[in-house]
Amino acid sequence: MVTLSRSGDVRRFPYIRWTIIALFVVAMIINYLTRSILGVAAPAIMAEQHISSAQYSWITGAFQFGIMFQPLAGYLLDVIGLKVGFTLFVAIWSCITLGHGFANGWMGFAGLRGALGLVEGSAQPAGMKLVAEWFPARERGVAGGIYQIGASFGAVFAPPLVAWAVFNHSWRAAFFVAGGLGLAWVVAWLAWYAPPQRHRRLSDGERTLIVAGQEAALVKHRRRPPLGELLRKRNLWTIAAARFLADPVWGMLSLWMPLYLVQARHFDLGQIALFAWLPFLAADLGCLFGPAVVAFLQRRGVGLIDARRGAFTLGAVLMTGMMFVGTVTSPAAAIALLCLGGFAHQTLSVTVITLCSDLFPHDQVATATGVSGTAANLGVLIFTLSLGSMVDQIGYQPFFIVLGLLDLVGAALLWTLIRKAV
Repeated sequence: MVTLSRSGDVRRFPYIRWTIIALFVVAMIINYLTRSILGVAAPAIMAEQHISSAQYSWITGAFQFGIMFQPLAGYLLDVIGLKVGFTLFVAIWSCITLGHGFANGWMGFAGLRGALGLVEGSAQPAGMKLVAEWFPARERGVAGGIYQIGASFGAVFAPPLVAWAVFNHSWRAAFFVAGGLGLAWVVAWLAWYAPPQRHRRLSDGERTLIVAGQEAALVKHRRRPPLGELLRKRNLWTIAAARFLADPVWGMLSLWMPLYLVQARHFDLGQIALFAWLPFLAADLGCLFGPAVVAFLQRRGVGLIDARRGAFTLGAVLMTGMMFVGTVTSPAAAIALLCLGGFAHQTLSVTVITLCSDLFPHDQVATATGVSGTAANLGVLIFTLSLGSMVDQIGYQPFFIVLGLLDLVGAALLWTLIRKAV
């Protein structure tokens, strides 16, 4: 129902918070699309540019190094806000994506990937800050799961986009399309987004619902986030450790899976376009399954933090299926196990990321998400450099075994070290 403000000149809409998260989902789709294009196009790029597996690992590693500056991005977002801050980040990463279409040589790609990681690392802190500010506690898990769908959908769209570009133009066209989409999104964000305190279309009823459903201890408005205080918190480093152990799976799926399918399973580009998006579709379902598990446990009397730990643990148990990707003889079975890995990863990933909004004040949540994101990307960096240096000698299977076990360690850390907010 549309209503008028008291002055009669501003039309109000219900469920503004859900339109905001829907717009942010589009940003996440574009963010992960631009990340994933390189992985899908890697066989064509490496052949054209004469790039070795070791050099490719340095290209992907440059992105992971750049994205490790997430705490800086999160801190800036906490200080200047989402409207201006995230607008700048998206505009810059879109221009860098366009630059990929002109790149040559592995060092040129490495430089662009490092710059892209530096600005694209803003997406997760921005998403969690948005969830913390715009949603009551009971809706945060669902909202976080919804925006995480954007990450998986971006990776879903990358294989057909690259296939279209290669067959009709060249792999460079895929980067031009993704960069243009990002610049178009910036216009929509500037037109619609404002914080809940100042959004002119937000009804009084929805504003009351948001404020009343948030923990009073987490709603603080200080001039600058107290960074030193945040860095002394054990909860922060526990979440960071769990994400350090979890995110190498996403690195495998988004950066190395197309190469694995070409080198070990002998897929061609057409087969990659047909099948390489399936693990990310499964990951989309995991984005919704994690919050559903949390809600199921809460309905049975389990507290919010314990419910999140339970959902993470279930995802960690499912992740053990990754240990068998390299041992099955059927390519279809390998794809199925990679799908299970994508589903399990997003089940536990959305859960542990959302913990930041449960445990940290609003003026710290983007910074906290950035710090834990740095740990996550450090894990991916170490994994991708190790894989790139050893895969030609030992193959992929040892890495799949490691990926199947790491999240069990992360679950143990969450159960033993996290302390609930009081």
